[in-house]
Parts: sequence; structure tokens; C-alpha cells
Amino acid sequence: MATEYGDGYGYDGWGEAGGGRRHRVPALLRAPFEGRGWREFGYVVLGLPLGVVMFTYVVTMVSLGMGLLITFLGVPVLALALAGSRGLGMLERARARALLGVEVAEPEPPRRRGRGAMAWMGAVLRSGSSWRQLLYGFVQFPWAVFSFVVAVNFWAYGWALLTYPLWFWVFPMWAGQDGLQLYGDESRAVYLDNPFEVTVTALVGLLFTVATPWIVRALTTVDRLMVRGLLGPSRLGARVVELESDRGVVIDTAAADLRRIERDLHDGAQARLVALAVDLGMAKEKLAEDPRAAARMVDSAHGEVKTALQELRDLARGIHPAVLTDRGLDAALSAVASRCAVPVVVDVELPARPVPAIEGIAYFTVSELLQNVSKHAGASRATVDVWKVEGRLMLQVMDDGVGGADVSGGSGLAGLAGRIGAVDGILVVDSPVGGPTRVTAELPWRGRV
Repeated sequence: MATEYGDGYGYDGWGEAGGGRRHRVPALLRAPFEGRGWREFGYVVLGLPLGVVMFTYVVTMVSLGMGLLITFLGVPVLALALAGSRGLGMLERARARALLGVEVAEPEPPRRRGRGAMAWMGAVLRSGSSWRQLLYGFVQFPWAVFSFVVAVNFWAYGWALLTYPLWFWVFPMWAGQDGLQLYGDESRAVYLDNPFEVTVTALVGLLFTVATPWIVRALTTVDRLMVRGLLGPSRLGARVVELESDRGVVIDTAAADLRRIERDLHDGAQARLVALAVDLGMAKEKLAEDPRAAARMVDSAHGEVKTALQELRDLARGIHPAVLTDRGLDAALSAVASRCAVPVVVDVELPARPVPAIEGIAYFTVSELLQNVSKHAGASRATVDVWKVEGRLMLQVMDDGVGGADVSGGSGLAGLAGRIGAVDGILVVDSPVGGPTRVTAELPWRGRV
């Protein structure tokens, strides 16, 4: 997605510095001397020569390609024109990032259907992002000419008039006239030569100089829109990439869950059942020789059966608890809270039950967060709130523990955030060191039919 971070250089507009320090000089007078204004002016100045290069390249290649379409040579020429436009678009994104502070994501790459040169040409010609970047080369040039003329004239006239009191002596000494000529014809000439006129000239220059950064900023606003609209990913393309990423997260999560279930069965219930079979076999052999020993072994095996059944129940509850299916989130979360190591208050206010997929994600989200509270938070109490607002299912788990929870790579919260993001949800963690910790999850609401 295309993102712009404030002004990109530590200032909120032309006003307050990024650190919160306020200037005594008004922003209107400070603007001509700040770095942002000069960077934007540099962007406009560089835009003209780069626009000439891009426009020349695009017009030449497209004209050549269209002219050669009567032969097969036109197809590779157009493909090269689009490929070159993508390279120029990369340069323009870098220039906008460096001088305007505009972060624009890479557009979606061409999707090849096969291998070889023909597949590559077909992918480039079908790519909508490539055609948008080609269009940028057309429309940027006339706008660059207009921006360059306006910005350079305002800048040059402003500084020239503002500094006129410092250099007006050049005219009587070297040009043979009294000063800067304001008007002249065959019978009469008006020069800016007395102190009053020189002062007024400098004030007019000050107005031009103060206005120039704001005019340049308005001009670069159009550049920002063009860069985002034509050089970034389309909404549809970005959505496709996001869905593909989410699909990968879902697949990886499902595979991890299957590995966990297999490991729990292998190391838990399966191992106990194997040991149980061995114990029962030994008890059978001792039944005739030593009935008491056989009875003790059967009694021990009975205990192992109970333990194995409890492990299977826990495993089934981890896959999908029956109480969630039968009675909904309120009862299921209350059951999870009762097993937490600290007292938990559960408050569920829902007008209806969401679809099973969303309900299951909500359940496992709260369950994992309460496990974190039990193991890592060092808390004395916790609360769970579930409610619906504006078509979203909201979950919030709070505890009064030590804090310091972080959604970083490899942590349980990171995996939880990925699972929630796979269904267009959001996970927000607020956990300063020292606590308290507040974890809020937002899921799409889809009610049962």
C-alpha cells in the first residue's frame, strides 16, 4: 500500500518539530529556510530533465512498437517499452521517497504463464501496472514543464527582489542606468532607484519568497497523487497479494496444528496406550501365578486409561471444544477462564452467534492470550471482554501483570496476529514495561444464517 509518513522529515506540516518543540518564528516566515521546502523544490527542478527522458523513451518506443505491429517485431518492442517503464517507475518511486517522503510499495509483478521469452512478453503486456507506469511517462512530462516554470520563476523573482537592496548598485555602476527598470518607452523610463522604491521592491520579493514554498508544495501534491496512483500497486493487485499471503498463513497454521496434534497423540495418548497394552499383557501372564500382583497391575492400568482419556479430551478440546459448538462463546470462554492460573472475569455481550469459523478464531485467540497470562504475565487478575460494534467482533484481554509483551518475529503473539490477519482481523498489543497489558483483537462479524 502506498503510505506517506507525515512530511517524512520530522515536521508536522510546516509547524511543529517532530520532537514536539515549538518555534518562535511563525511557520509562514520559516518555510523558505526549512529543509522540506528545498527538497520539494529540488524534486520539481529534477522533474523536468527526468520527464524529458521518460517522455522521449515512452513516445519513441510506443511509436516504434505500434508502427511495427504489422510485423511480429512490434510485440517485443512494446514489451521492452513496458519493461523500461517499470525501471523508470522504480527510479521515480525512489526520488519521491527521498525528496517528498512518500513511501509507495512496489507494484505487483507480471504474472508469467510458462517459461521463455514469449511467456515473459505476454506477462508484461497483460500487466496493468506496467501500462500504468507507461502512462506516467506521458502525463508526468507536461506537468513537470508547468511545475518547473512556475516554481523556478517564483523562486528566482522572489529571491532577486528580496535581495535587491544588496545589489541594486550594479545598475548605476556597470549598466549605465539608475536602477532596475520597471517601465520604459521612447519618452520615459521608470527605475527603482530611491530608498522607498528599493524597500517596496524588497517587500514584494519577501511576499514571493514566502509564497514560493507553499506554491511548490501545492504543485508536489499533484506529483504525490500521480506517484501513488500510477506507480504503486492497484487496489485489486494489492488485495490479491494480501490474500495470497493470508492463504499462505492459513496453510502454514493448519500444517502446524496438524503437526502439534500428531506430536501430542504420539507423545501422550499413544504412548500411554502402548504402555497400557504392555501392562495388561503382563497382568494376563501373572493372573494364574500371582492374582494379587495381577490385580495391582490391572488397577495401575485402570489409572493409565483414565489419564489417557483425559489427554484425549484435552486434545479434542484443543481442536474444537464441544462446549463452543453447543453453547457458544460465553460458556466456552468461561470454561477457559476457569482453568486459568489467575482469577478471570468474562463479559460477553453479543446479539447473536457469529459463524463457526469466526467463533473458533475468537475462542482460540482468548484461550492463547489467557495461557500467556498464566505462564508469563505474573498477574493477579485478568478480564476478558467480547462485544460487537459496527460489523466487527471485538475481543479484549487485560491483566495487571509485568507487561513487556511484544508482537515480534517468532513470538506466540506474532503467530496469533498472523492467524487473525488471515481473516482480515487486527491484533493490537498495548503492554508497557511494568504493565498493565491490554491486547485487543478485531475480527470481521459474520452472523449465522
